[in-house]
Amino acid sequence: MKAYLANGLFSEADQLYNKLLAKEIRLALPGIDLYVPQENAALNDKSGYADSVSIFNGDNEYLDKADILIAVLDGVEIDSGVAAEVGRFITLKEFNPTSKYIIGLYTDVRQQGRDNQKKINALIQDGTENQFMYRNLYVIGGIKNHGKIVSSIDELCNELKDLN
Repeated sequence: MKAYLANGLFSEADQLYNKLLAKEIRLALPGIDLYVPQENAALNDKSGYADSVSIFNGDNEYLDKADILIAVLDGVEIDSGVAAEVGRFITLKEFNPTSKYIIGLYTDVRQQGRDNQKKINALIQDGTENQFMYRNLYVIGGIKNHGKIVSSIDELCNELKDLN
């Protein structure tokens, strides 16, 4: 199985999370061929140089061959590169519907308490009292139409095992 891990990769926090996530995926599925863009030093060693076309073509070389896209949806907004990769992957899937699957990983703790009536009432009374996170519904709809969204690394690894 070939998988592509899509997430932001420019902050130390993103770098560390991607490293942890890749480690957990590889431990859960020892034979997985996992592409993690930050591990591609030719494109992402920022002390060096790679132009936009090189980055686009280099990452697409792996994205286009992947069976599974793992898209991290956390952050203030979905990372713009992740959203673009989701869109490309969906287009690829539509041309070959049996071989592509997307797993969105959304771990934001504000998903908790969705049944808390005080939170719901506060939102109804004042839209600025939103206790929940908003995700772009077009991107979410695309992922749900072509895969699944999970809320933890354990769920992600279990889903990958089921697909393997």
